[in-house]
Amino acid sequence: ALPALLLLAGALGKPTARQERARAGAAQHEDRPGFQYDHEAFLGKEEARSFDQLSPEESRERLGKIVDRIDDDKDGYITTEELKTWIKRVQKRYIYENVAKVWKDYDLNKDDKIAWEEYKQATYGYYL
Repeated sequence: ALPALLLLAGALGKPTARQERARAGAAQHEDRPGFQYDHEAFLGKEEARSFDQLSPEESRERLGKIVDRIDDDKDGYITTEELKTWIKRVQKRYIYENVAKVWKDYDLNKDDKIAWEEYKQATYGYYL
């Protein structure tokens, strides 16, 4: 797990410029200034916020546990495919959690369905 942790620690370091993260010929993605976008993609929005509150030692310890979960074949290294799978899993979880939160706001009569009238009321109620 140590080689994977070192690889991950290098990948999650705080770069000073975008060029430090880009390889020649690599696909580019839209990025916000700083490293927060990458932290949220890797950890999920809520988890990224919790990491911001940790000491470097606590952060390193928790990252080590996450690396162990990412390393599906348990060979001590994280492959590109393992990292892609992890990021997809984190983003899918975020989407489901977000939908669940929003659903409660829109399902005004709590019947587990959102009618057009409920949607309009929740979205534009103040203006109607």
